[in-house]
Amino acid sequence: MANKIDELLRLMVAHEASDLHLTTSLKPYLRIHGSMQRIEDHPELTQKDTETYLLPLVPEDNMKVFAEKWDTDFAYELEGVGRFRVNIFMDHNGLGGVMRIIPSVIPNADKLGLPQSVRNFCYLSKGLVVVTGPTGSGKSTTLAAMIDMINNDRREHIITIEDPIEFVHPTKRCLINQREVHKHTRSFSNALRAALREDPDVVLVGEMRDLETIEIAIETAETGHLVFGTLHTTTAASTVDRIIDKFPPDRQNQIRTMLADSLKGVVAQTLCKRRQGGRVAVMEVLVINTAVASNIREGKTHHIPSAMQTGKSEGMQVFNDELIRLIRDGVITPKEAYLKAIDKIEVLKKITEAGFTLDLQGTDSEGVQHEALLQEAHARLQENPSDVEALNTMAWVMSTCVDSHIRDGAQALKIAKQAFKLSKGRDVRVMQTLAAACAENGNFKEAIGVAQSAAKQAAKEGQSELAGEIQKNITLYEAGRPLREA
Repeated sequence: MANKIDELLRLMVAHEASDLHLTTSLKPYLRIHGSMQRIEDHPELTQKDTETYLLPLVPEDNMKVFAEKWDTDFAYELEGVGRFRVNIFMDHNGLGGVMRIIPSVIPNADKLGLPQSVRNFCYLSKGLVVVTGPTGSGKSTTLAAMIDMINNDRREHIITIEDPIEFVHPTKRCLINQREVHKHTRSFSNALRAALREDPDVVLVGEMRDLETIEIAIETAETGHLVFGTLHTTTAASTVDRIIDKFPPDRQNQIRTMLADSLKGVVAQTLCKRRQGGRVAVMEVLVINTAVASNIREGKTHHIPSAMQTGKSEGMQVFNDELIRLIRDGVITPKEAYLKAIDKIEVLKKITEAGFTLDLQGTDSEGVQHEALLQEAHARLQENPSDVEALNTMAWVMSTCVDSHIRDGAQALKIAKQAFKLSKGRDVRVMQTLAAACAENGNFKEAIGVAQSAAKQAAKEGQSELAGEIQKNITLYEAGRPLREA
């Protein structure tokens, strides 16, 4: 019964697509070089079609999970074509599924262009290294390349815990045991706890989903093992906060101390479309040095972005700088950089300062595509409702847009307060947005107070340019004018 889906998978591989999407009542879609493309000559899928295509592929244990949770992940192999990571789910149309190809060849660090600082993590004897990014950002590919480097250059015992197993690593210089959750072990935490009795040197945890898994990963790193893990955060600095915030308040001081000692690096990444086709990983790299470890230990993680700016000689790099570098090198367009940037306000400014023009359809006079910003922020919040950057972007657009159809002061203030609470009042950009939202609602006294605190914090962190920008905002608020009138 799997022959029909096999035809689509062959078509997928022939078109060099990364994903095949099946949705009841729609034609199938392929993601080719990052863009969704409908298979026009294929009929719309009925509920019976999607069941015929997908259900025969589901292993028995996964079918039990699906019956309980209405979604499940597993791997499927089509001989002579490749292996695929599969997720099936229910939505308002009925049964749906996404199949992602797993390359048969282990990715090469040189071909991926991994920075030297990322490669250096592969030669650590112990510690925790976290690779982060949204779904589909290439985390698994980066980790596979790093494990392959260790496999080529060291003589170690590597244990991977995955859901499902993606890249299959052959034994080279290392002994490798790969375990799949729900097939070889009940959970990430169970497998990770058992790994301590299996004489590992290196442990890869496919996903640090819960507090127990995170806690054991930190303990494993502390006891002399090199641990690689993944999270779904978007920046290096927010990764540290996410780990700490997983623990109860009365344990967070202890975890800060443990993390300051065990965390060795964070790689946050996303994928951008290349000018000439294909995609390239854009990486933000945090290397834990004495200053960063001190910031973590003392609960001053809001200082980490500044430490990254001054730590470039140690291999640290930030998203916006990498985006501008890729524009200069002709790898990506300014539009692609802008659309994939987390802090779009800053990257727009950097693009302009670098002498490039940003060509976006439907832009306003300031070159900001507000509809696209809101759509992207909404998509990110669907995946993670606590995404501070996405909340901040949404609140900023709703409070500063000159288009009255987009602007919504009341909603902007509500979202800005949520972002402020989640960031614990330590993010200058979030404070700047909250001030703008207050002003949009006519609360100029409150806007001035928040903006003054933001300017003071920016100056304290060495962000003099941002502090000056906020001072200009304060002048506007003192005149009783919202930021959109600047």
